[in-house]
Amino acid sequence: MLEKIQIVVDGEHYTVPIGKTIVDTLNDLALEHPQVCYTPPLSTPQTCDTCIAEVNGQLVRTCSTPVEANMVIERTSEKAEEARVEAMNRLLRNHELYCTVCENNNGNCKLHNTVEMMGIEEQKYPFEPKIDGRVVDNSHPFYRYDPNQCIACGQCVEACQTVQVNETLSINWERSRPLVIWDEGVKINDSSCVGCGQCVTVCPCNALQEKSMLDEAGYLTSIERPLLNKMIDVIKDVEPPYSLIFALSDIESNMRKNQIKRTKTVCTFCGVGCSFEVWTKDRKILKIEPKHGPVNQISTCVKGKFGYDFVNDQGRLKTPLIRKGDHFVEASWEEAIAFAAEGLRRTKEQFGSDAIGVISSSKITNEENYVIQKFTRQILETNNVDNCSRYCQTPATEGLFRTVGMGGDSGTIDDIASAGLVIIIGANSAEAHPVLASRVKRAHKFFGQKLIVADLRKNEMAERADVYLHPKQGTDQAWLMGVTKYIIDQGWHDEAFITENVNDFEAYYESLTPYTLEYVEEVTGISKAQLIETARMIHEADGTCILWGMGITQNVGGSMSSAAISNLLLVTGNYRRHGAGAYPLRGHNNVQGASDMGTLPNQLPGYQKVADDEARKKFEAAYGVEISPEPGLNHIEMVEGIEKGTIQALYVVGEEMALVDANLNQAHELLSKLPFLIVQDITFSKTASYADVILPGVPSLEKEGTFTNTERRVQRLYQALPEMGNAKYDWRITQQLANALGGDWYYTHPSQIFAEMASLTPLFAQANYDVLANWGSFFWGSNDGASTPLLYTDGFNFPDKKARLAIHEWIEPVKYDAQYDLHLNNGRLLEQFHEGNMTRKSNGLNTRLPVTFVEVSPELAKERHIESGTMIRLVSPFGSVKVPALVTTRVQQNEIFLPMHTRNNEHAVNMLTGAGFDKFTNTPAFKQTKVRMEVLQEKHENPLPKNNQRNRKRHPQLGVEVERKWRRSDYESLTDLGGDH
Repeated sequence: MLEKIQIVVDGEHYTVPIGKTIVDTLNDLALEHPQVCYTPPLSTPQTCDTCIAEVNGQLVRTCSTPVEANMVIERTSEKAEEARVEAMNRLLRNHELYCTVCENNNGNCKLHNTVEMMGIEEQKYPFEPKIDGRVVDNSHPFYRYDPNQCIACGQCVEACQTVQVNETLSINWERSRPLVIWDEGVKINDSSCVGCGQCVTVCPCNALQEKSMLDEAGYLTSIERPLLNKMIDVIKDVEPPYSLIFALSDIESNMRKNQIKRTKTVCTFCGVGCSFEVWTKDRKILKIEPKHGPVNQISTCVKGKFGYDFVNDQGRLKTPLIRKGDHFVEASWEEAIAFAAEGLRRTKEQFGSDAIGVISSSKITNEENYVIQKFTRQILETNNVDNCSRYCQTPATEGLFRTVGMGGDSGTIDDIASAGLVIIIGANSAEAHPVLASRVKRAHKFFGQKLIVADLRKNEMAERADVYLHPKQGTDQAWLMGVTKYIIDQGWHDEAFITENVNDFEAYYESLTPYTLEYVEEVTGISKAQLIETARMIHEADGTCILWGMGITQNVGGSMSSAAISNLLLVTGNYRRHGAGAYPLRGHNNVQGASDMGTLPNQLPGYQKVADDEARKKFEAAYGVEISPEPGLNHIEMVEGIEKGTIQALYVVGEEMALVDANLNQAHELLSKLPFLIVQDITFSKTASYADVILPGVPSLEKEGTFTNTERRVQRLYQALPEMGNAKYDWRITQQLANALGGDWYYTHPSQIFAEMASLTPLFAQANYDVLANWGSFFWGSNDGASTPLLYTDGFNFPDKKARLAIHEWIEPVKYDAQYDLHLNNGRLLEQFHEGNMTRKSNGLNTRLPVTFVEVSPELAKERHIESGTMIRLVSPFGSVKVPALVTTRVQQNEIFLPMHTRNNEHAVNMLTGAGFDKFTNTPAFKQTKVRMEVLQEKHENPLPKNNQRNRKRHPQLGVEVERKWRRSDYESLTDLGGDH
């Protein structure tokens, strides 16, 4: 509880918490006060001076002055009002007020609103363009910058330097008229800008604007620019009182509300769980505006802010399709459902329930995943259901269940940001989870957080790290065990925590005997000095969070490496507290939720085991059928079942098997021989090309429901657009299919599905749509169903409340013939998402990352006479791909990297994968792939555009650096306390 103090504001006494600034305190008290350049969670720029008040007789900036006991604050004194008016006039010298024809006149223009609040009727200093000719930078595919509208408040710089920490924007304070610049003053599209759009979000006027808003937002804003400029000039010549301008603009702004709809949604891409308002007009997506999101606040990445072209893509599936020979014909829903149901009924009658498999989706909602597992168990009467976590995160979940009893993140993203040390292993978080990574970058840059990154590829987080570890592929478990042993050997383990919270310590410590520093250095390639430094940093840190991704999980020892991470955290006491713990980074928006909802062959919703008689009988009573206590087939086993003839039909929802399965040549062969395939998706995917019937679902912007993010946070999304064509909510499709097979389902809204799920699932017992309304959220994690941001506060999830140290030997990577001399790594890049079924529909994203390429080290390039653009063929025991090379220092020696973002079999990395699976989860060892290279005689242009940000150098600053403004000879301070100069 914060200490309370007494203050006086305009003669009124208030009791307020200590430790806040005056402006935050005024905002908390709902006392209106100008503050153009202040937007939490940005740092305080102190650039605009519109927030000045008289405090204890002196003029101060309320945005940077903390409240103190008995402080007397006067907002309306003559001195304060004069200073604020002068400050606003200085801003208006940089900006033309033509609000009625401005794209930003939507009720949220901070400059407009503040001028109106202050009652200013005319400006003291005439507008002077900073650049002649109203030159606008339109170079970027997604947003534009109008320097002549820029008031140099620096909020965009703060967003870039202190929140996103991409470090592209700054203000050239030494210029005759200060100006926001990208890098050293280049065009936006030629800079290190990653296109996150946070600068656009925080801009308080129309200097930065989404291109999708241009000519769309207002009734008069589509006027051609030459005519618009003339209209502006006429108005400025007459210069009517601002109150008249604002009266007209407010009328026009209110009219816009009739045509612009604002809907809260949750991002459809990665597992961070950003939420925001989407602005739509008819079917046009005008912009994404983050502002209230509990995960991201003002933050977005380039995909979450701008990557929604796929929603209106004309290639969307709009009506059901049934195969007729070698082609598809359109069908009514009645025909398609009857056809699909008959195929499943026929298969079940001829071959039995277990001849059918169901693959659910990490892209659909929790409610839709729930009904899919219910459909599988109640209607089909099999446990053969799985989701794409089988490809990626199931080993992390398995390792955590083995050690601490729950398979989710230990805490929240706030905990990651507050940790003394963050260790990232096998995850390219700055590109795969950008908003989460920005929290780490900020803590590292400004708050003393230490960072260790272990990865084959020197990604951005590795470049920023205090220690970068480069282990040989598949050896992470070995170095984790070696570091843990060294910590114990030094007496750096937390004996009190272990005694109170952990079982099996002695046996576990004995199992570490072989993992000496010398042995670990030999097998991993990490030096003893780095191993010791890693151990020391963990020992000295005030809380350690370990984040990991597919670089850990997609190995033959993925679940064991995940357990080794948890073991290390247990030995060092880094659970059951904020700023510590285990954080497997979920890749898709709802891959966590898909598993939570029971689309798993061995688990019912809420991770209740099918083998648990009590749990199973509860579902049997609710569903009216017997459920087998035997686990069903997982995804990999289903595919094997096609080859054996034991799987005769598949129902695949939103999963691109034909591009993401290992050994794609085999996968395509098996899909082509599968007797009956139902595909439910939003696009005509590669998998759909093998289907017998295709059922068109809808993307997240066209549905309601909930998603669960990487930190176990459940959030609601609301329908922003009508369904396209005859496409339907996925749960409605599954319900129709269930009823066609004899079910009696009657859901009319996702809230009913959620309520049914929660009634059967202890982890969700206290969650409901009222709790989740608007921007509300819920963390599963307590067996009584209470929201639980931090796990294990009352002990670990075992009967004795104690964790178990998992004892596993390190498993060596898959062996290959000597001819396969290159190790092939794979993963995500920022601008695209997975196989590209969504992001490859965006011209803007494609201009930033247009083609698939393979990264080759300078050493390998020199040895094999390769340049960027040289075409090469990569060959593995399972297939081959042909791609251009990109020579880069991000990879080393004989390690190469092939991104996964392609819809073309010729480039698909999984044409090359297929050797080995995780022992416990059957997850393919995608990361343990070796290939040989054939250098072809073809030469293309560099596959990475010259202006891509990876070719640019970042320009870090501590923020807007307002002191440089104060040092200008023409700057006159408006405060009384001095210190500006």
